[in-house]
Amino acid sequence: MNALITMRKTIKPRSSNQTHIAMIIASLLISTSSAWAQKPVSPLSPPLMDSPTTVAAPAARKPRAAGTPETIDSIAAVVNNEVITRQELALRLKDVIARMQGQGVEVPPPAELQKQLLERLILERAQVQAAKEAGLSVDDKMLDTSIGRIAEQNKLSMSDFRKQLDHDKISYTAFREDIRREILLQRLREREVDNKITITESEVDNYLTAEANNKQSQQAQQEFNLSQILVRVPENATPAQVSERRKRAEEVLQQLRSGGNFGKVAATYSDAPDALSGGELGWRAQDRLPKMFLDAIATLTPGQVTTILQSANGFHIVRLNDKRAAANTPKPDAAPVEQTHARHILIKVTPTVSAADAKRRLLELKDRLDNKAATFEDLAKLYSNDLSASKGGDLGWIYPGDTVPEFQRAMDTLKPGQISEPIQTPFGYHLIQVLERKTDTVSSDRKRLAARAAIRERKQEEATNDWLRELRDRAYVEYRTDDN
Repeated sequence: MNALITMRKTIKPRSSNQTHIAMIIASLLISTSSAWAQKPVSPLSPPLMDSPTTVAAPAARKPRAAGTPETIDSIAAVVNNEVITRQELALRLKDVIARMQGQGVEVPPPAELQKQLLERLILERAQVQAAKEAGLSVDDKMLDTSIGRIAEQNKLSMSDFRKQLDHDKISYTAFREDIRREILLQRLREREVDNKITITESEVDNYLTAEANNKQSQQAQQEFNLSQILVRVPENATPAQVSERRKRAEEVLQQLRSGGNFGKVAATYSDAPDALSGGELGWRAQDRLPKMFLDAIATLTPGQVTTILQSANGFHIVRLNDKRAAANTPKPDAAPVEQTHARHILIKVTPTVSAADAKRRLLELKDRLDNKAATFEDLAKLYSNDLSASKGGDLGWIYPGDTVPEFQRAMDTLKPGQISEPIQTPFGYHLIQVLERKTDTVSSDRKRLAARAAIRERKQEEATNDWLRELRDRAYVEYRTDDN
């Protein structure tokens, strides 16, 4: 399926103009989970430092002998060929504590929290290095577009958005670089995880059969609000290592059963990317949950936790926070909807193709189309940077909400046969042609497509955790003590 149709919206709209920007964007500074969770590309933290840097010295210092050189920063850890400085760690720790307090998560002891955060920074740095090795980058045009969408969906002009950042004592320059990094990591995860997930026809058949059985038994689709703690097991772990990690999970479960605060325990012990958010996974539809989780919470009431669950990634403990009937549960036999059959030519913006170049190329192609000098199909095959190029740019029948908003708005204004002007989306610039429209019920192909999306989402968390574990295990990491 081509990227345009499958792209998810990464920024959730907010209902109030008074949204506190720091709280909206802060969760990403400690997140290393995959795009499957659709987290906004909006972290809040100082930019990464690839080497030791000269910064202001901390207020509290140890006495030093006269003539002894003063250390104004030092190395906390070495990750492959780069370092994480103590100043960087301290600044990030300050932001994490502020976010946790703002979300009402009980803050663990500073030493435990710093240890957790250092592990997150190590994993983050390893991902950034992998992205560089893969030749991935984020240019200023894409970055500006992403920041503009963050401001727009928080109902703020760019001027007001920058004022809000100033109010929250956030450097706009650092903010831009943090977003650049998060977009980079998202693109890496798409490359290394999302594009490698396979779904068989038999899996789709089984999913649709189960869905039909649920309808026949009148089982309502449910949504669950969950939190989790993961005790990670290294790849190719020895039996002794597995036993040691299980013992740690048992100790964690005992703390919870003795009345320990789940959020605090997660922030202290969990190896999952969501640990510093108290382990919160948020609301998930039941068909988007791993079967292991769904079976384990089936008999729980809100507030209860599961026993220890073992997966390829390690040992999980899941807390059921709440459950509800799913809102807007898809109904395959619902009222007919309007569908659009469209095709497009995409020119991506890259380090070697600027936005102006992409737009100019499409204007030249449109001129050829307007003058009947070529067909849309032929030009798409020759010039489009999308997977649909081999089909002459044909995207098939598109349902409302299938595409990104910019594409949808432009497509909706076109009459059958009409070709748009160059349209900008997060993917680049497009020429869009509407071929025909129809109003119909959901087709069997559409049902199978929806089933694939649900299965993919169910698989993504485990696939992402597998990839992150492998990346972390491959990285050379050297921890530095205060005396180094």
